[in-house]
Amino acid sequence: MTTPTPPIDLTGHADQFAGSGIELPPGFLERLGAICDTVTDLMTVADASRDWWPLALHWSLDGRVPRRAAVLARPSTIEQVAAVIVAANDVGVPVTAAGGRSGVCGASVPVFGGVVLDLTRLDRIGDVDEASGVVEVEAGVFGPDLERLLNTHHGLTVGHFPQSFDISTVGGWVACRGAGQYSTRYGKIEDMVVGLEVVLADGRVIRTGGGPAAAVGPDLDQVFIGSEGTLGVITRVWLRAHPVADTVRRATYVFPALSDGFEACRRLVRRGATPAVLRLYDGIESQRGHGGDGTTCTLLVLDEGDAAIVTATMDIVDEVCGHTGTAGDTDLVAAWMEHRNDTTALQGLTRKGFVVDTMEIAAPWSRLDDIHAATTEAITAVPHALVASCHLSHSYLDGACLYFTFAARPPADEIDATYRAMWDAGQRAILASGGNLSHHHGVGLNRGRFMAEALGPAFDVLVTLKQALDPAGILNPGKLGLPSPFGDPAWP
Repeated sequence: MTTPTPPIDLTGHADQFAGSGIELPPGFLERLGAICDTVTDLMTVADASRDWWPLALHWSLDGRVPRRAAVLARPSTIEQVAAVIVAANDVGVPVTAAGGRSGVCGASVPVFGGVVLDLTRLDRIGDVDEASGVVEVEAGVFGPDLERLLNTHHGLTVGHFPQSFDISTVGGWVACRGAGQYSTRYGKIEDMVVGLEVVLADGRVIRTGGGPAAAVGPDLDQVFIGSEGTLGVITRVWLRAHPVADTVRRATYVFPALSDGFEACRRLVRRGATPAVLRLYDGIESQRGHGGDGTTCTLLVLDEGDAAIVTATMDIVDEVCGHTGTAGDTDLVAAWMEHRNDTTALQGLTRKGFVVDTMEIAAPWSRLDDIHAATTEAITAVPHALVASCHLSHSYLDGACLYFTFAARPPADEIDATYRAMWDAGQRAILASGGNLSHHHGVGLNRGRFMAEALGPAFDVLVTLKQALDPAGILNPGKLGLPSPFGDPAWP
């Protein structure tokens, strides 16, 4: 069984957030212990109370986590998950579901303490319907374990390969509406879900979806996909799978300006060409990663699948990109493949006192140039900022994902303030320029303050859903900007 990977050294178990977490009522630990394995060791619980949120990595090095839960619960069956939630709901104790804890927005941080519900022991892969291409998998299964079984025994792949692939779980992919690096071919995780099993706050276990194209009222799968454990706890997922590809082709192009690259990506996708990987880097990132001159922009392309489809796709790619771009070194694609999941730079820069993070959003093709200019300008205007760069990482018929990376070197006592200022500047520039709040990292704690602004009056609908499905507010309180009976989150 794969287990969560610590993001950085943790040197203590103190709380970063002011105040104390919710006190557990008498007898609650004993009731929980009768249901499943529980842990109260301070360091073990503290480690389980954090994820890969970049700001919190600085706190970890100082011996602090955002908030330490009171207890870590480790159920191994869906019935145990339901029983834990019922026990917490009965007495008003918050429950924060966690899987690989690879999220970067603080989604699995127990803001008010209580219970961290570790789902990684739900690690069974069930029925694989090869004829239909549907696989049943429990929420705690890690990506490599799923793909290894499907590839080896069934000749199938789900095609979901996020950067966190090695350290993330199926439940986390679904709960945070994740995207894999091959999404232009296979879609995001919401395109792969056939159905869900979800435990509600009152302990009921429900099943949603199940058909290839149903018209049975609203799509309830989509209520829980991306809900980050605030509306229910996802325990089992049915996913679409594809035959393992028999053909792979790669290409690289260099464009004189980012706008030329945007237009090429737009044109080829609008023509129906959807290569698995379509990654366009601005001048800064092209220079940093591909040996560019600081102004030219690199496009990496990879497609896989049936030979005839791959050939047709790559012919269109070459025709479109050849208008304004020039063919480059395809070894750059191989180099990206080799290092695409490497996260060591984040830890190294954090230890040196740098503030580093990424901000990924989606927007229509017509807004990409404006968003790139406005966002990089806004972030680099923040005191102590060093750089803000961008690449296009996922493409669709109507738009694309822009993935910003930014860094600063503030004094030690200004790390938190600088981090917040860069997020405020960048995210509000994006919203004002026609972009959305998030493409695949989700909202969690860090982006919660922007939710009402991003959704407008529709935010009230989400609040109503939360109140209806979780009246006591115990499920992952403090996230998605939702009101909580336990008070306001300590961050930001």
